[in-house]
Order: sequence, then structure tokens, then C-alpha cells
Amino acid sequence: MSRFACLELNTTDPAWNLAAEQYVFDCLPRDKSYLMLWQNDNAIIVGKFQNTAAEIDADFVEKNGIRVVRRLSGGGAVYHDLGNLNYTIITDAAASESVNLRIFCEPVVRTLWRFGVEAEIDGRNDILVDGRKFSGNAQYRKNGRVMHHGTLLFDSDLEMIQRALRVNAEKIRSKGIASVRSRVTNMKPYLPAGTTLADFKAALLEEAAEGKDTEILCLTDADRQAIDALRQERYALREWNYGASPSCTLLKRGRIEGCGSLEIYLTAEKDRITDLKILGDFFAEKDPKILESALKGCRPEKNDCRKALESAGIRTEEIICGLRAEAFLSLVCQ
Repeated sequence: MSRFACLELNTTDPAWNLAAEQYVFDCLPRDKSYLMLWQNDNAIIVGKFQNTAAEIDADFVEKNGIRVVRRLSGGGAVYHDLGNLNYTIITDAAASESVNLRIFCEPVVRTLWRFGVEAEIDGRNDILVDGRKFSGNAQYRKNGRVMHHGTLLFDSDLEMIQRALRVNAEKIRSKGIASVRSRVTNMKPYLPAGTTLADFKAALLEEAAEGKDTEILCLTDADRQAIDALRQERYALREWNYGASPSCTLLKRGRIEGCGSLEIYLTAEKDRITDLKILGDFFAEKDPKILESALKGCRPEKNDCRKALESAGIRTEEIICGLRAEAFLSLVCQ
């Protein structure tokens, strides 16, 4: 295949960008390969087979307005900000060929060597410099085509990455695929002084094209309308981003002033609470099972649980002494 098209997405909306990836993969002509360059701002992208609740610090995500979107490919969760560049390569792949991430990482390594940076591919899907990871990669395959995408930490907020993806100690058991935490670094400190993200993108385009005839692809109005529709139908939906998660059992621990210590064992499946058990050193006016039953079937998020309690006419202080509703909901949904 000699034709090669480059598409740069000009939005930082993660739901739109992932919809655009799928649209290019599913709908654009297969007589060429595509390179897509894009950025998300303040977002966590989880792998297709992961349990979202087990991968993110939900309280931190909510407080910082971080958007959470599930992608089509497997692999681990990643945090994106504007210091991170994402690249996607869509091309033909033999139907019998097994997943091979390394060959798609090679253009990135060659690009860095251009700038005098000795990068290397480690394991299946990581790219390292000085023993630290700056790129993770994943793939989606269907009908003889492959979509390979990767993150490139150019100048990201590394502290934000660690905090947003921090898995709290309350996680007990998840049937999802857990992310592997690695020491990470940015590329910028290793590049020659003054190297910009635009410089790196231009060099990456040349290496990915490998001498093929290259065209700059512009989406039509019809393309954008179709991507908007796909965004609304899948990537903007909580049911896709959270509800596709496998079953997960969590332990939420906390001490509430005037009430005591609580341990909440919560099982969620398809973004719904299927089981709940409240234990602790508190005093109860009524059986805590009243609270447990009221929240079954709710999404593990504050507004849904609050509405369930209000609909049932339940005041938490009348069940467990000193248990303020907001403190209780914060613990359940953290």
C-alpha cells in the first residue's frame, strides 16, 4: 500500500477524538494508510476490557473535572493533557497475523534518534528513554485492518498522571484488566533545547510515511456529522465509559466525625450497585440493611444514590447515628 494520508484533529474533546478514530477506521477508503495526530485535555482513557471504577481515583477525577472515556482497544488506562501527543496509525493487516505492536512503535523510535535521543522499545508496547516510559501503545483489529495508537509524553504534568490514575487501597477484586504502573518521564528534557511539539510532529510524520506519497486529509462536513453522531451514540455515554466494566468488588473505608468508622463493601456490575454491606463501630437506630437495599440498582455516583435515598424517604441520620448523607454518599461513591 503506497498511499498515505495524515489527519490532524483540531479538538481536545476525548469523546470526539475517539469517535473520529473509529470513523476513520470503519468508514474511510481502505486503499490507503492513515496517520492521525491528536490531543486530549484533562482526560483519562481506559482500555476496552478494564473496570473503570478500579482504575481511577473517582473523587480526584470529579473534583478536577477529568473526563473519562473508554476506547476500542485493550491495554491500560492513561491520562492525557495538552503536554501529551497521541498518534494513530490505521492500515491493512493480514487476518492471520497476531497482534504486533513493536513495528508500529518503530517510527517513534526513529524520530527520537533523529534528535539524538536513544529510545528503545520495551516488552510488547512501551517505549523508554533512560529506562523510563514515555509512550504506551495499544491496538484494535477488525476485518483485516489494524488501528494502532499510542501516547507520547512530550511535556505532561507527571504529578497529575500519578494522582488521576492512583488506585486507592479499597480495591479488593476486579475482573477487569488492571493497568501496570510504570516510572514515566517526558521526552522534552532529552530533546535538543528549543525543540517544540510542532518540530516533533513534523519529524514523526516523515518517519511514519517512510517515503510513501503523503496527502493531508481534511474531514468533510458529512464526515464531521457522522463523527458527532458516533460520539453521542457511544463515547459520550456513561453506559459505554463505565457500564461496560466487568464486575468489581470494592471496600470503602472512612471515619465520619460524630458517627464512627465505616467499612462499605460494594459490588458493582455494568455500572450498577448489585450488592452493598455496611459495617463499622457506629451505633444504629435502625437496621443498616435499609440503606443497603435502597442503593442497590443505583449507579455508584452521588446524584443517583442521593435521588434513591430521597425517593425512599430515607434520612441517613435516622438509620445510623450521626451519619450525614453527604459524608455517606462521598464514601460510597469515592
